[in-house]
Amino acid sequence: MSYRFASRMGKVKASFLDELFRVSNDPTIISFAGGLPSSALIDTEGIARATREVMEDEAHAALQYTTTDGYLPLREYIAARYRNRLGIPAEASEIQIVNGSQQCLDLFAKIFLDPGDHVGMERPGYLGAIEAFSLYEPIIDTVPLEDNGPDLAAFERMVTSTQPKFFYGIPNSQNPSGRTYSQETRRAIAEILQSRDTVFYEDDAFGELFFDAKPRLPVKRYLPNQAVISGSFSKTVAPGMRIGWMYAPKEILAKFNVVKQASDLHSNFLCQKILHRYLTTSDPDNRIRQIVAVYERKCRQMCDLFDDLMPELSHTTPEGGMFLMATLPPGLSSRAVFDEGVRNKVAVLPGLPFYVDGGGTDTIRLNFSSASEDQITEGMHRLSKVIHGMLHG
Repeated sequence: MSYRFASRMGKVKASFLDELFRVSNDPTIISFAGGLPSSALIDTEGIARATREVMEDEAHAALQYTTTDGYLPLREYIAARYRNRLGIPAEASEIQIVNGSQQCLDLFAKIFLDPGDHVGMERPGYLGAIEAFSLYEPIIDTVPLEDNGPDLAAFERMVTSTQPKFFYGIPNSQNPSGRTYSQETRRAIAEILQSRDTVFYEDDAFGELFFDAKPRLPVKRYLPNQAVISGSFSKTVAPGMRIGWMYAPKEILAKFNVVKQASDLHSNFLCQKILHRYLTTSDPDNRIRQIVAVYERKCRQMCDLFDDLMPELSHTTPEGGMFLMATLPPGLSSRAVFDEGVRNKVAVLPGLPFYVDGGGTDTIRLNFSSASEDQITEGMHRLSKVIHGMLHG
């Protein structure tokens, strides 16, 4: 039998994630390579209570089909949160529920991209977006990501020269770097894009996880009809529920809804009901404060250990989120550090898959949210031995 796969499958690179999952399944390895929120901070009791209440009060409705755009009370909750936290006049009709924000990447690309179209991204960029977009065979143009956001001169040149269908970015605690756009950069991006036909895709997976608890105004605040935001409850409630959303102009959501319906009819309605019950009968803001306090402590711990144990490396200092990125000394390969680290029972993620146009050989990404504080201490000491052994051995 000869399987006649679509030609696009021959252009898709094998994902490094397969190897990453293999490493993560070894309990003897301390892994900073994954991207998991802390399991210990999931409010299992609160979610269990909400589940019982939904099954007692509205089981038949919750177990039935529903509309593609999602449970209206949940969409109203999300829109109200945008209004209250960020002062954006969001409406429920501008919110579409999805299977985690990862589905937004696929469906958004599906409605915008033809083979050969241009897409803009940060460099380094989020691996999940690179993989999702690549299936639609675009040309991905990248802009260097600096401490305060994309290099604005390079951003303007790219937008002018290639006229991308959209630019994808993570302004808040970016994955993989941990960097956050300044407010000035957000306004400048909006000014550059005004009067152009490029949409700004704002992935806001980490906007609720700033260590100072101060919300940053999104690019969409300055570019209301030309920007979209994807969000998720994976980092603040539970990733296994797979509930996210797209917040976009109604003209975009009309197309988005069509491909969403063709893809899966609708997202898990039972989980939507349980999530809404949980959000409206518990104190999600207090839970977020607890999560942020732990993540800040772990992040500072990891940064301090870098400075104390591996001063040869430079690293980002995140304002929130779950990740930081370190730059290796000259002569060290990120892939070699990964391989040697696994042999020494510590895993970091090489920067390679975050660079679509080559690069990442001298960078590694670390996740500080998943490991315990004891594991961070031990894992960083193991990593230090690896680095020093490769430098001096």
